[in-house]
Formats: sequence, C-alpha cells, structure tokens
Amino acid sequence: MTVRTDAFVTAARETAYGLIGAMGNRWRHTAGVAERAGELAVRLDLDPDVLVAAAWLHDIGYAAPIAGSGFHPLDGADHLAGRGWPLSVAAMVAHHSGARFVAAARGLAERLAVYRFDEDALSDALTYADQTVGPTGERVTAAARHDEMLLRHGPGSWNAKVDHLRGPYLLAVADRVERLLTAAV
Repeated sequence: MTVRTDAFVTAARETAYGLIGAMGNRWRHTAGVAERAGELAVRLDLDPDVLVAAAWLHDIGYAAPIAGSGFHPLDGADHLAGRGWPLSVAAMVAHHSGARFVAAARGLAERLAVYRFDEDALSDALTYADQTVGPTGERVTAAARHDEMLLRHGPGSWNAKVDHLRGPYLLAVADRVERLLTAAV
C-alpha cells in the first residue's frame, strides 16, 4: 500500500515520539535512522512514505507500555497492526535487521510469521539505515555497527547466539544496498 502523504510520515514520527521520545539514545538513533531512510528513498527511488514511516517506527517496541513479548520488532509490529497502521509498515517493523533469526531462537517465529517478509530493496533499505546509524544517531559502517551491537548486548544475548546466521545476512544487506547506491550515482 502506498500512502503518499506528508501526514503519514508525520504521524509515524509523532507515534514514535510518544512512545520512545524520552528514551534518550533510543530516540537519537531512531531520528538518525529516519534521516538515513529518507536519503536512501531519494537515491534509490523507493517509496519514501513507507520507508521513512517504518524507520521512525522500527524501535517503538522498546517502549515499556507496548512490550508484550519482550522482542521489540514483534511488539512494535503488533502495536501498529492493532492501531490500524498499514500491514506493509507493520511487517517492515517486524522484520527489520534480520529479526527473523532472533525470533526463531526465542521461539517467536510463528508469531513473527503473521507479518509478511519481503526481501526486497525497501526492506534492505530499512535494515541498512538501522545498521549504519549508531546508538546515539551517528553514522557508522555496517561492520562497526555489528561489532558495537554485539559488544553492547553481550556474548550471552540472543543477537550473539544467532550471529552466525544474522551477521552474514546483515553484511549481505549492506553490500546489496551499497551496490545499488553506487549504481545510482
């Protein structure tokens, strides 16, 4: 579904701000991801409404009032779907940054599967935006973000447990997007 309104992206930003706006670095990271997504939408000729809205909303599942399963991509997607957001946006939130690998390890794969995963340029762009913006909103390489994430979450984290699957996927996404960016010059 293509929405094509500034009001849609504004609503996404306001929704995110209402849930995570007071969360310091989480908000800074989210704002950086949304900015990066907007740039990618222009350079790669992707739907800016869906991509930028999903970028604003990708981490809302960290907000305590909506954290049901404790898995932020799923909690964010469930919140959005329950409030009438387009399923295309909820699905992007559900599957951003290789969430399916962590969901499988946590026994949440069936719950995540209610949201369709499209491995396409739009999905790649959201993951790339998330994986090239650090926790305080600064631009980083995908490799640096990967290393920082593993350090921050720790060796016993779900992210570390599935890194043998998720890590190569994230680097492959970065490679695909960077190739598209090079071709778009």
